[in-house]
Amino acid sequence: MEFISMVSMLVIPLFVLIVLAIGTYKKLPTYDLFVEGGKEGLSMAVSLLPHLLGMLVSIAIFRSSGVLDYMIDLFAPILSLVQIPKDIIPLALTKPISGTAALAVTADLIKSFGPDSFIGRLASTMQGSSDTTLYVITVYFGSVGIKKMGDALKVGLLTDLIGIIIAIMVITILFG
Repeated sequence: MEFISMVSMLVIPLFVLIVLAIGTYKKLPTYDLFVEGGKEGLSMAVSLLPHLLGMLVSIAIFRSSGVLDYMIDLFAPILSLVQIPKDIIPLALTKPISGTAALAVTADLIKSFGPDSFIGRLASTMQGSSDTTLYVITVYFGSVGIKKMGDALKVGLLTDLIGIIIAIMVITILFG
């Protein structure tokens, strides 16, 4: 375990040293290139801001409107037939929309049920099984000016669903 800790502390400094060594070997102005990359990164961050703001407002409306609670009530009877706990539904619904909201739901589930409970393990596995599809598509497609994102959205939501199903299967097999 100490070896892994030592390696994890050295990875980034070694990477920086290797990049600087290669840049110096190729006689590149490494500092100037670093500053130029910083400028480009800052301008990209500014261009992403409107898309990010729009997504955050949409998420807030979704959560405060009661739609999330309605969807939980809608899916609960169906999922209980296949022995999926009702408590996990908010995580499954918020994960594709907001990573922060999904993390908050996961933390709440772990606090309520414990990290070693079935729900705690399932929530942790679901949290790591996919990304926030709507956020990623909105921000990244918006930053490059792509307006038609229907197929990417369908594929992204399908992979979210597959990730949730596999997480449920794995945790049920291992700990159910």
